[in-house]
Formats: sequence, structure tokens, C-alpha cells
Amino acid sequence: MPDKSMPRDSNRALGFLLSDVARMMRAAFDRRVRRLGLTRAQWQVLSLLYHRPGISQTELAEALEVERATAGRMIDRMQRKGWVLRVADPLDRRVNRLELTAEAHGIEAEMHLAATDLLEEALARLDVEERDLLADMLGRMKAELSMMTPRATAEPEPRLSAAPAP
Repeated sequence: MPDKSMPRDSNRALGFLLSDVARMMRAAFDRRVRRLGLTRAQWQVLSLLYHRPGISQTELAEALEVERATAGRMIDRMQRKGWVLRVADPLDRRVNRLELTAEAHGIEAEMHLAATDLLEEALARLDVEERDLLADMLGRMKAELSMMTPRATAEPEPRLSAAPAP
């Protein structure tokens, strides 16, 4: 049930603001890392592999919400640039584990610095208490939304139409 304490126009404006802020932050970050020769997809891959070294291509595709073939092409390009290694899984020959190269770790460090600087500039007009409050509120929104997201291992959501399932 919608919260009656916030007028509907405010809810709508909040949704647009969240979307605009996220879009503007991505665009600003893209500009800052362009000199590193990174596309948005590549910086997402670098960041993911930095935080989750050794994941498989399938796990990467799931995390990025792209098809396995799309993830494979991204990894191919990044491997040619010398940023990613495919390492055979010792327990399953069919699986390659993905690792960043030393060069990619250096690029990730520059990305981290660019992200930290951008966030500091974006939050410059907020004091420490406001930043903490914003982080708390966004964290609670994320938690609520994550409960709405179906899991791959969960039961499929019921179909709304009467059409038979494929």
C-alpha cells in the first residue's frame, strides 16, 4: 500500500531524481576514465573482478546481467588488451576462472581514485550527518528492492497471462 505521507508527485520526482543522479554519475565517471581507454562495460568488469577474483564467465555474465556470449566477447577484448586472464579451474576443466593482470590492478586503482574523487565532489554540499543519513536511506531502499528481485534458485514468479509457459 502506498505511503500517504508523501504526495504522489514527490514520489515521482524522487524516482526521477534517483535515476538522473545515477545517470549523471555514470556519465561523469565515464569521462574521467576515458583516458584509461575503458568503456563502461569494461570498467564494470574490472571492478567486479577486483572484488570477486576467480569468478567464472557465467558468474560474471549473471552479475552484469548480460548473456554469457556477451560476457565472453568482453573478456576476449580485455584479454587482448592484457587486462584479464582466463585460468583453468582445477576441479572442472570446462570452467575458466577470471583474474585481473597486474596492469589491470593498476587501472583499477586509478578507477577507484576517480570514483572517490567524483563521489566527494558530488557530495560536497552534504555534511557528514547528511551523508550518513543518505547512505542509510539508500541502503534500506536497496534492501527492499533486493527482496523484490527473484533469485535464480527461487520458484519462478507466477505468470500474469493465461498463456502457457514456454
